[in-house]
Amino acid sequence: MCGLAGYVGQIKTDQAPEILLRRMADAVAHRGPDEQGAVVLNGAGLAHKRLSIVGISDGQQPMTMADQRYVLVFNGQIFNHAELRRDLEAQGAQFRTHSDTEVILHLYARYGTDCLRFMNGDFAFALWDVQLKRMFIARDRLGVRPLFYTHADGVLYFASEIKALLRMPSVQAELDPVALDQIFTLWAPVAPRTAFRNIYELEPAHMMICDENGMKMQRYWTLDYPDRDDAAVIHDADAAAEELEALLQDATNLRIQADVPVGTYLSGGLDSSLIAAFAQPLTKGELHSFSVGFEQADYDESRYQKMVAQALHTKHHSISIAEDDIAAIFPDVIQAAEVPLVRTAPAPLYRLAQLVRESGMKAVLTGEGADEVFAGYDIFREAKVRRFCARQPQSQIRPQLFRKLYPYLPGLKAQTPETLAAFFGIHGTDLADPLYSHRPRFKATSAAKLFFSGDLKRELGDYDAGEELASKLPERFGHWHELHQAQYLECRFLLPSYILSSQGDRMAMAHGVETRFPFLDYRLSEFATRLHPSLKLHGLTEKYLLRRVAKQRVPAEVLQRQKQPYRAPDSHSFTGKGEKEYVRDLMSENRIEESGYFNAKAVSKLYNKNKEQGLTGFRDNTAYVGVLSTQIWLKKFTSLLS
Repeated sequence: MCGLAGYVGQIKTDQAPEILLRRMADAVAHRGPDEQGAVVLNGAGLAHKRLSIVGISDGQQPMTMADQRYVLVFNGQIFNHAELRRDLEAQGAQFRTHSDTEVILHLYARYGTDCLRFMNGDFAFALWDVQLKRMFIARDRLGVRPLFYTHADGVLYFASEIKALLRMPSVQAELDPVALDQIFTLWAPVAPRTAFRNIYELEPAHMMICDENGMKMQRYWTLDYPDRDDAAVIHDADAAAEELEALLQDATNLRIQADVPVGTYLSGGLDSSLIAAFAQPLTKGELHSFSVGFEQADYDESRYQKMVAQALHTKHHSISIAEDDIAAIFPDVIQAAEVPLVRTAPAPLYRLAQLVRESGMKAVLTGEGADEVFAGYDIFREAKVRRFCARQPQSQIRPQLFRKLYPYLPGLKAQTPETLAAFFGIHGTDLADPLYSHRPRFKATSAAKLFFSGDLKRELGDYDAGEELASKLPERFGHWHELHQAQYLECRFLLPSYILSSQGDRMAMAHGVETRFPFLDYRLSEFATRLHPSLKLHGLTEKYLLRRVAKQRVPAEVLQRQKQPYRAPDSHSFTGKGEKEYVRDLMSENRIEESGYFNAKAVSKLYNKNKEQGLTGFRDNTAYVGVLSTQIWLKKFTSLLS
């Protein structure tokens, strides 16, 4: 894993391009603390900061083809590089290194942009064709690795993180109000938009060609599902479980291969436990496992983490997070994420990655992706119950199913069926709405926009983040089963924009740690799309097929426990005796007025309420974290709150 940066065009500045390139690379030095390199070409420049994991002795970048025609910088891993190398050698390719980076060069030399279909990996790379003066930029299928770009003074700049782009004198940091509205509705901007005005994200499964004719964007892979009545979907649970086991075994095997030890995260849930179970016999020596726990019992899963570690005989490392720990590191979290957040959940993962690095490791496997691919989230079950209730809206019995979905939310147990029905919106809803499954989440989150300032509301006008999201859905979306529609919304939007970014790559790479995701092997994702919905969500049992595979590998108590989503303390983290000075400063009326994005008096009441009695509602918690993180973002990246 690494950090890359570069440009295409003729830079018009008094400073030498070499200096500007190194300045960009230095901004992402945390991504690659082992080595660095830069090269200025005729019409382009490439820079690299390396985290050496594969081909340690000879994988330095930028890497040039033997004939000097192609030059490459690469962030990520090509997990099937050994297989690809054998195939290319059989066709006459001659390799000079043991690095997967050189495999990309030879693949491109032979297949051009079609090389992407051969790669099984997590990647973002930029390849310069010296002869054609053309830059080829690409990002992996599901969006594990980031890539951002902007245009300034006729030059295309790109990098692994936005902070590298901001090192260019002609690139200015300014908050995009539409992106802020999206964050306060969808939890993250809708790609290609970012929190920064006029700075964009290369979307997952996309490639970009930039030459003298301009810039061309193209999607090279699509997450697709069968039609509702497609007879070709997989119904046979026994055969499907056998195929899933083989795919997951191979995906884990590919991702544990490295020239350095690879550890694993353990959350205490099914997904990470199963990955650790597959990884343990493949590990040379002891498998190191890493967990984060909480002092507050409502959030803590330490008991299950230790249970799995003992069952698998891993060398276990853990850290316990207190509320004031979150407050202490939250500014660093926003600096790493480069986006305002409406949840504090990334903060403990920031500390977990730090623990991994302090333990002397550079790479870990995680269970992320299983909930999206195999329908594990509560939102999938909730949508199913909502549709069930909507068919008999006067029923007093059906709404009580919502209590079963959320046993970790004790407040629901005391609610009447009428209140539950109203809260989950089963009345007057459009069952054909493409966003039906996610409307309650969007509605609950967007309630925090009550705290937007009058000026911001006027600027946004009648903008609707949900409608923009709906406009990006594929034509075939309406032909899919309702569960597959909901899965697509998670996999295509929230997964890359929030889970893999704010909670994933950005928190880990802030400490030079590479996270690897067996569940996001594209072969496994494509297999899962062909499964009948009942093999994923069986009644109200989530991840049905995955549970069958896990039965002989995961402790029974972990397998049978009620699902508990990963959460962290939110607004409570910023109050009490240890309240941080930055919180008092940035949440003060004067500073809120100064930024101009929020209603100063309303935020002041929210701040005082949290300080005096604490916040309990989802809206207020979301608003508090969202406002504070936006204020931190403005102070970190702009001159507005210097």
